[in-house]
Order: sequence, then structure tokens, then C-alpha cells
Amino acid sequence: MDADAEALANDFIARRPAALGVAYESYAAELYSVARAVLRSASDAEDCVHDALLRVWRTPDSFRVERGSLRAFLIVCVRNEAMSRLRSAGRRAERERKAFRLEPVPDAAPLFVDPVEAARVRTALERLPAEQRVALESAFFENLSQREIAEKLDLPLGTVKSRVMLGMRKLKEDLRGEYAS
Repeated sequence: MDADAEALANDFIARRPAALGVAYESYAAELYSVARAVLRSASDAEDCVHDALLRVWRTPDSFRVERGSLRAFLIVCVRNEAMSRLRSAGRRAERERKAFRLEPVPDAAPLFVDPVEAARVRTALERLPAEQRVALESAFFENLSQREIAEKLDLPLGTVKSRVMLGMRKLKEDLRGEYAS
């Protein structure tokens, strides 16, 4: 380790205010390249480097000279942050896919239909905007998948998914509100 790198590492450990800026100026290009290689997005990579450096700075005992150079440590931290973001984005995408998925249910008549509940649901459906109501009625009463609804209405699949999701939220709020009264 050269004298400048060693002095920077010592300043970083001592949390001297200028050390974070100097570390960023010294290693930003490499750190950005690591994050960009993992995340494949310039803006995500910039955010990743920023967040990783701040996280390290806020954790005083995270870097120790005996474990290696500050440069190597920061590269590992940025790579780990980028990998964590990638995994998190994958989990979020999976949750969204599951949330948007409305699978048709097999035809099965309920054993008992409460007429009061059925009237509440009909009334709540009538209060929805027409485009949301049509999407929900197609899904639940015609047993169509969202893809089939999109084809039936000649709409993009994302539009149908949004309408179903918004309609479900409004129904939930509307029906919950009636219980609170």
C-alpha cells in the first residue's frame, strides 16, 4: 500500500470529514464500474455507490487495515450492495407478478351466498369507474385471465393489470368502509 493510500485509510478509520470525499474522488470510477457491471443501469449504479459509501461511513468499525486496502474494501462493499439491490429487485418483481396474476378459478357454486353481502359487493362494483368494473367483472364473473381480458377488450395487458389492481384496492376500501360505519 503506498503512502497516500495508507494515509487515506487511516483518515477513513479516524472518520476525518474530508476522508469520505477523498475516498470517493479516488475510487469513484472503479466503484461505479463495479456497480454498473452488476446493475446494468447508470442511475442505479450511481445510487448504489452513494448508498454503499454512506453505509460504510456510518459504520465506523466496518473497515480495518489489517483486512486489506480501503480500495478493495470499498469495491467489495459496492459489489455487495449492487448484488443486494439486484436480489431485492428480483423479489419485488416476483411479488408484483404474483399480485397481478389473477388465475381463473374452477367453476364452483358457493354453498351459501349471503344476499346482504352480495348486494354490498354489487353496490361497491357499481361505484367503480366503468373500465375497472368491466375488468373485474370479466375476471370474476366470466372467469377470464388478465391476458384473456386484454384480448377481449383489445387493451395492453399492463392496462388490464392496472385496472384490476386499482379496482380491487377501491373495492377493498369501499367494503371495509361499510364495516366501519
